[in-house]
Amino acid sequence: MAHRSLGRAAARGAHTLRSLRRATLSPPELADGHGPSTSYRNLVQCSVLGKPREAWRLGTTTSPTKGYSVVGAEQQHKAPTQPLPDPEVMKLVEAALGPLDTKPLAPPSRPVVIVISGPSGVGKDAVLNRLKEQREDLYFVVTATSRPKRTGEVEGRDYFFVSKDKFESWIAEDTLLEYAVVYGEYKGIPRQQVDAALAAGTDVVLRIDVQGAATVKRLIPDCISIFVTADSEDVLVKRLVARKTEPLDKLLVRVKTARAENDHIKNFDYVVVNRDGELDACVAEVSGIIEAEKARVVRRHGSNHHTGHNHHHQAQGQSQVAP
Repeated sequence: MAHRSLGRAAARGAHTLRSLRRATLSPPELADGHGPSTSYRNLVQCSVLGKPREAWRLGTTTSPTKGYSVVGAEQQHKAPTQPLPDPEVMKLVEAALGPLDTKPLAPPSRPVVIVISGPSGVGKDAVLNRLKEQREDLYFVVTATSRPKRTGEVEGRDYFFVSKDKFESWIAEDTLLEYAVVYGEYKGIPRQQVDAALAAGTDVVLRIDVQGAATVKRLIPDCISIFVTADSEDVLVKRLVARKTEPLDKLLVRVKTARAENDHIKNFDYVVVNRDGELDACVAEVSGIIEAEKARVVRRHGSNHHTGHNHHHQAQGQSQVAP
């Protein structure tokens, strides 16, 4: 009895092995007739006489006739293709498209002229002095004046102090970009400073009054004009009073002039408020305006600056107080 059971088990095992071998030799094809189905690539396990047998894996290789043939062994995996090194890819790109240009894609930015203006008492000098500390890439033009030097002012830093006769000779020789009679004294911008800085590719900053800013705008239409002002007229007058530099009658002239100058805000490209205790924020805004303007495409493709001949204007409040 035991022998017959063992014989039947052996027969069933032999039958299972024959079926598996037939499957490895003739796997069912995919629906499109191109190769073995996914199930035949999976691990096949069988047990003969209740003992696990070695796992069979079905692999495929290319066949010249059907496209696939099955081998009854471990599936052969082709090693993944390694990406080419970057230099090799660059060589292939250049071989296909020609040599690659190494010049900058963005056209170079041209130097710009920045005009800083605004009424007395708004803190233009404080803004410019802080900007000088932060932006060594800018050239700050030093204005010439015929008025006497004040206490604490430095020749060549605050102004170029010259006599009226000398200033008038500069006018006759056309050496000034722009000049004006401000409160009875000459004030102007030496052209040589501006031309030399622009020729060297350096951005130029001009600090001039409102009328002078209008003149420069006519001479250099693409200049950047920034109007600096205070929070309110009340704040502005408090600053003028705190300076203690003029008697009441002259202080009134400055306030009236400031009112008139503030009406010209609409003629400027930008307006920046210099609030009490927020000088750094004001300077950051001015600096940001300069950088944004330099990034404009039109400034990278426009024509070069031409400063033209000197222009004269009469400043408000002339013959009243020193600037």
